[in-house]
Amino acid sequence: MTDQDSTALGAGDDDEGATRSRIVALLRAAWGSIGTLLGELDDAQWAAPALPGWDVHGVVAHIVGDELQLAGGNPPPPLPDDSVGDHVHNDIARMNEAWIVALRAVSHSELRDAFEEITATRLAQLEAMAPEAYEEPSWTPVGPGTYGRFMEVRVFDSWMHEEDIRWAVGIPGNESGPVAEQSLAEVVSSLGYIVVKRAGMPDGSTIRIRLTGPIERDLHVVVEGRARVVDNLPGEPSVSITLPFPLFMRLIGGRLDPASVIDQVELGGDEALAGQLATNMAFTI
Repeated sequence: MTDQDSTALGAGDDDEGATRSRIVALLRAAWGSIGTLLGELDDAQWAAPALPGWDVHGVVAHIVGDELQLAGGNPPPPLPDDSVGDHVHNDIARMNEAWIVALRAVSHSELRDAFEEITATRLAQLEAMAPEAYEEPSWTPVGPGTYGRFMEVRVFDSWMHEEDIRWAVGIPGNESGPVAEQSLAEVVSSLGYIVVKRAGMPDGSTIRIRLTGPIERDLHVVVEGRARVVDNLPGEPSVSITLPFPLFMRLIGGRLDPASVIDQVELGGDEALAGQLATNMAFTI
């Protein structure tokens, strides 16, 4: 039984130049897919509810706002506490909401143009950075890390928001390939936390999460004092769930009421604990 190899999942790279090239390629692919999708939407689809408090226009405004800020732009002024909706729960969400409000009056076509412009700018900035800059210490949404690690999280965030748009408008896609694989790797890096801190799996548990497609993968976790992601289990898992990759990611992202889709999850081993796992995996902000 060995610890999961994070490099094989796309979560690391020893060569600084290769790290830059890999991250830029992933972001180029992620943003290119979003741009193509946005070109297919009509006005009604832009107005479709996508996340609590946000329609598709709002999701795109969020992506644009994040990249504008990373490019060195000034964020909008903070919103008064009494001007935000119930979906805003913390300071990060309040900062995000300021961009939504600031870009709300922009037309859909103008917002799409802004998305294309800022992502092109960001790709140029990232390509121009010295490879060693990717190893510089940096704040990241998942804790202290490097600038390159932060950009890996941007791949995950961009892919998740593309899927938010796709689910909202009923156009599935981009559920496999390097960007989706990198997004899964991001989840795997936090899987120990998810199964113990979020889902409450007890000490001694052996867990298998089987993804049935489009990405097919068995994810294994052993809880022995702490939780470890491992390549294989010593025997049959004490807790198992089986579900499609897109549904797994929606549950991980807190995008669905788990009770509403539990019938789409196959529970195995201790079914009470399996149900507890399936309904308590959300861990993103």
